[in-house]
Amino acid sequence: MTVANYINDLLYRYDCVIVPNFGGFITNQISSKLDQDSHIFYPPTKQISFNANLKHNDGLLANYMVSLKGISFEQANKAIADTVSSWKKELLSNTVQIASVGTFSLNEAQKIIFEPNTTSNYLTASFGLSAFESTEIKHHTEKVIPLITADKTAQKRIPVFIKYAATAAILLTLGFVGWNGYEKNQQQKDIFAAHQQKIEKKIQEATFVISNPLPTINLNVEKVATKNFHIVAGAFRFPENAEKKIHQLKKKGFDAKILGKNKWGLTQVVFASFENRNDATNNLYKIQKTISKDAWLLVAKKN
Repeated sequence: MTVANYINDLLYRYDCVIVPNFGGFITNQISSKLDQDSHIFYPPTKQISFNANLKHNDGLLANYMVSLKGISFEQANKAIADTVSSWKKELLSNTVQIASVGTFSLNEAQKIIFEPNTTSNYLTASFGLSAFESTEIKHHTEKVIPLITADKTAQKRIPVFIKYAATAAILLTLGFVGWNGYEKNQQQKDIFAAHQQKIEKKIQEATFVISNPLPTINLNVEKVATKNFHIVAGAFRFPENAEKKIHQLKKKGFDAKILGKNKWGLTQVVFASFENRNDATNNLYKIQKTISKDAWLLVAKKN
């Protein structure tokens, strides 16, 4: 399984996947919509964009490779670095296809241009849903033919009850046309509502079976508020060494603590924990520059 395939898998579960020293893939959810010109309804989807400035390693991609391949964190980072190097070399003369995510190329200014694959939908709630065309609704206008008398002389001889009958006929005709217009407008609204309900029903009733589901990473994490982003300082086989590390980090002003044991039985110590990715990433960069270049970001699974 290539690095591109790992990126493809992670985009189904995360809003941002960073490839160190290359850039980050960002997803943005888009609601269902109707194309007024083609009368086509589109299901909800995830739009993929690329930011070449997101190059620092947050540990997500490497940790995912570690959990699947059973390799070390350093080996995973080396595999990613080798892949990025081959991508950059190939971009000098050709386009680069990243699994089913999209393609990369260089423009005249030697800047990376990303073209997402619009046929791929990374929103799992929309699995099984496809676009469909609605019947075009046409509007019809009926003309009202006014009642015209032959001449003034003949009009004078028309009995009073006939005048009232003619007036009533005109009012009834106008009423019928008005009701007919209202009825057609209501019918149009009903058709649109029916299509919308059809989309919602498909979303609610759809069930999905994935032949190769993503593995679950079991983390023995101590629950601290909603802080799911942890900057890892190290993992220790002996708990007393973990306590010494915490003591050292607290002297330097960090809110260090033991996060728990990983699946290899090692006690993990973190510099600090954060509620959102941006704060965690910014602090990770500072720590890597000033304290430890081996620090990495662990994203705990939300409950």
